Order: sequence, then structure tokens, then C-alpha cells
Amino acid sequence: MSIWECCELLNSVVDDSDPDLDEPQIQHLLQSAEAIRKDHPEQDWMHLTALIHDLGKILLLPQFGALPQWAVVGDTFPVGCAFDKSNIHYKYFEQNPDFNDPKYNTKNGVYEEGCGLDKVMMSWGHDDYMYMVCQANGCTLPPPALFIIRYHSFYPLHREGAYKQFMNESDHEGLKWLNAFNKYDLYSKSKVKVDIEQVKPYYMSLIDK
Repeated sequence: MSIWECCELLNSVVDDSDPDLDEPQIQHLLQSAEAIRKDHPEQDWMHLTALIHDLGKILLLPQFGALPQWAVVGDTFPVGCAFDKSNIHYKYFEQNPDFNDPKYNTKNGVYEEGCGLDKVMMSWGHDDYMYMVCQANGCTLPPPALFIIRYHSFYPLHREGAYKQFMNESDHEGLKWLNAFNKYDLYSKSKVKVDIEQVKPYYMSLIDK
């Protein structure tokens, strides 16, 4: 399947955690990408990152396993260490057996400070899936792009500053770009639709690149 075919397939996906459900998913992807393209015309890798960052949501579709919503969308968080109170719906984490397990319920748990987020196991979701797809296919997007794809739902980190003890130098650089990206991901939704056929050649050229 091509990237563009996957973008079109995403139109049949409904993300129950997204309050803006009245527009096709491809419009959200293109609105984010076009907003970044307008403000950062020289960062073409970021335009493409915006286009593909949510493609992992195809895991909800029957041909990709029909995973339940809770296993695909919503916020992600580390496992193997104490659940931070900034995790959304924190009270429900008390029902997780890891919550009272002394191996996992300390601040660092099974990890060491500064080990790097790539050494930390995250809860499963569309972020990690798309990151793995990029890796498996020899994607040449720069490291900050892969950081954005993998952690854009990791709100406890980039909204609340939780779990920063695990970050290394590379993660701090990635977080700068993720913070820049987030405002386009969350606040670029518009009633003005992007002309898909008009912009398609540009994004096809980035995919080829």
C-alpha cells in the first residue's frame, strides 16, 4: 500500500477520542501539513511528518486487525515505572496490577535516569505502530520527525513535563520539534477544506523523496 492510499483509507476511520469528528481524517492531516508549510516553508520533512503522523489509526480497520479504540488512540504513557498523576484518568491506573508492584511502581522503575526514551516501553497505540512502519521501510525522515511520530500522543511528557528523567540529549532536541508541531496538530482544524487534488503533487513529491 502506498502512503497516499493509506491517507485515503484513513477517511473510513473514526477516532472516538477526537472531538472534531465532522471532517474526513485526510482533511485533518492536510490542514496540519499545510499550516506548517505556510509557517515553515523550508522544513519539508515536517510537512510530510504532519501528513503521516496519524496513519497508524488504520489499526482500527478490519483489514489491519480491528483493534479496539483503547488500544489505538488516546494518550500514551510509559510502562515499567510509576504511573505519573498527570496521566489522563489517573484514578483508573490504580486498577492496573503494576500499580502496586514494587518492581514497577517507583519513579524510575526498571529504567535508569537519562537512559533515553527509546529504551522506555510505551503503552501501545497508533504512534508506536507508525514509528515501526517507518523504521521497517527504511524511512529517511530525520530523527525529530520520528520522535514526533512516536510521541505525539505522549501528553504527560510534552504537556505536563512528566517522565523527563528518562530523556537524553537527542530526546530534548526531539521535544523542541514536537512542541512546535503540536500547535498545528491540535489547533489547525478549520472549516476551510484543503483542495486535495491541488496539493497532492507536492506531497507525492515529498513521499518519493
